[in-house]
Formats: sequence, C-alpha cells, structure tokens
Amino acid sequence: MAPITSFIRWAGGKSWLVPYVAQLTEGLDYNNYYEPFMGGASIFFSLDLPNKGCLSDINDELINAFCAVRDNPERVIRYLKEYETDEESYYAIRATEPKGKYQRAARFLYLNANSFNGLYRVNRNGKYNVPYGHKNATVNYTRLLEAGKKLEGMEIVCHDFSDISTKIVAGDLIFLDPPYTVSKEDTGFVGYNSTWFSLDDQHRLAKLIDQIKKAGAYYIMTNAAHETILEIFKDKGRMVTLERNSLIGGKKAYRGKVPEYIFTNIPERSTK
Repeated sequence: MAPITSFIRWAGGKSWLVPYVAQLTEGLDYNNYYEPFMGGASIFFSLDLPNKGCLSDINDELINAFCAVRDNPERVIRYLKEYETDEESYYAIRATEPKGKYQRAARFLYLNANSFNGLYRVNRNGKYNVPYGHKNATVNYTRLLEAGKKLEGMEIVCHDFSDISTKIVAGDLIFLDPPYTVSKEDTGFVGYNSTWFSLDDQHRLAKLIDQIKKAGAYYIMTNAAHETILEIFKDKGRMVTLERNSLIGGKKAYRGKVPEYIFTNIPERSTK
C-alpha cells in the first residue's frame, strides 16, 4: 500500500520528519511496529510495514477515533456529513457529549478539522475548549477511507507508553514522540492533554529505551533540544539535531525554525 498521510491535524505532529525516518529505516529488516505516543501517527502512515503492531496514546478520544476509522470509516463519514461547518454549529457540537463510538469519533474529527490550529486541549474538567478557527473546513473522506485500510489489523489501545514493554521482542521497531514539556519557551510546544509529561516521565522513557535495547529491538525517539534531555538520553544511542517549523500557539507565539533531538539505535549504514 502506498504511503498516505494522517487523517487529522495534530499539534506537534511529525509529518516533517517523514523523509528522515524513511532514510533511517531504508533497508532495515524489522518485525512489528509500535508507536506509543500516537498523536496523528504520521510516521506510521508513512511506513510500508512488514507486519503489524500497536498504536497507543493516553488520549481516549484520539484512540476512539482511530479505532472507529479502523473498524468502520464509512459509518464515521455518515455522521460527519450531518454536521454544519459554521461557527455557531461548531460551538454547539463542541458542547455535546455523544456516547456512541462512531458518533464520538465523528465529533472528534469535526472539531479537529474546524478548531484553531488543530490543537487538542482540555480544561481541568477534561472538556475540550479549543475555539473555532477554520471557516468551512472539511474532513478529507478519501483520506479517511485510505487510513481505515492502513489501520486494518493494527492494535489500537489507550494506555501509558511504558505498557508496550511487555510486548516488544527482538527486531521490532518503536517510534517514540513524547510531549515536549521541559520548557514551553524553548520548544514552542503547549501541552495537548490535561496531564503533563513530567521530567519523571522522561526518566521513565529512558528506562523503556533500555528495555527496548535489551530486547534487541530498534527505536527512534524525537525530543526537545534541551540540555536536560541530552543529559538523560546521552548514552541511549546516537543523536542528531534536526530543525522543524514551529506552527503552534496563539497570536503572540514564536514561529520559526525550532531544533529537535533525534535519538536512535538503528546502525548507521554506509552509502556508496
């Protein structure tokens, strides 16, 4: 199946990293694929997987949407077509709390398409509170159907990133993209969930990488270009610094080139 792009907008998404990951994994013989900080799953969609694997995240609404698109994208589309895209309708739909799997997924995708900057943000009560941002925005139904086919056979679960440690075996490939919460000012990233990814979580992530390496599996991790991150992960593999465009935030947010660290234990291959 030809590579496709994610069917959602996601702040901090990794579509910009797709060419580098393609270069890094070219010719790599790997088994199952894991992405425990799923977000928009741009890297997953870009890869031609040899087998299957697991996509996971702690965002229950995100996981539900992916499961619904995997299981019956046509049903999700039917509910989406019922929504109007004007500002008044946006706030009315944002205020609803549908219970059904496919209705929830449709609401999530509608809000994602029509919200400001594609952010996912909730208040202290766990209520989605991103303002209206896109006039007459639409969901790409063709891409949604393609994504459903790509997701067939994938395990998609809501759990902590560390839970994949019991599943990993030699030859698996794990892509790690934790929320960048070391410093808002340094990274331009403003959290996407009601629970912040703490410095303790970064240390837990380092332990997971140790388990990945011990199992004989491969990993690729993106993280903030910050001295604290370098200190935590400096012995976990080779590191390169890449730059991305910063497109997150409000009117006063900094938008420009932002460095990120990429760590991996995939062996360097000589090019001729």
